[in-house]
Amino acid sequence: MPFQIPDNLDNNLMPLAWMIGHWEGDGHGVGPDGGEISYGCQVDFTDNGGDYLHYICQTFTKNPDGTPKEPLWMETGFWRPRLDKTIDVVMAAPEGWAELWTGTIDGAKIELVTDAVARSKDATVPYTGGQRLYGQVEGDLMWAYDRATTETPLAPHMWARLRRA
Repeated sequence: MPFQIPDNLDNNLMPLAWMIGHWEGDGHGVGPDGGEISYGCQVDFTDNGGDYLHYICQTFTKNPDGTPKEPLWMETGFWRPRLDKTIDVVMAAPEGWAELWTGTIDGAKIELVTDAVARSKDATVPYTGGQRLYGQVEGDLMWAYDRATTETPLAPHMWARLRRA
């Protein structure tokens, strides 16, 4: 699906212009028991005229017809690219943590690593850090998220392929 770059898009956001919009698709991951899980995923990147994008990612179980059934996980935050092709991303999740990511932009490929993770005392997972990869492949948004906890070293956690909706 074609997209149009907003006329007033901040110059810092040009490397991320391809991400602006609503994306939907299917994802997979590793569940708490180590088995594979499948889920639906919706991601939105929106611009409000500032030098950042607002981001929200929602995952859910699906009904037999593919529509969302029950929420699984979500996060929201702000993507702050710089003209030198670096990026800072601030995210928060209702499971009880907030993250600061830092990384690089190389065309339609973005690599991120956690710079800091803050957890509440009752966070649902003892999350300590991660790395992420986002990219455009054949017009789709693909992402992968590797995660570490106090109990497990860095390992693949979730990944998805999403279409512009």
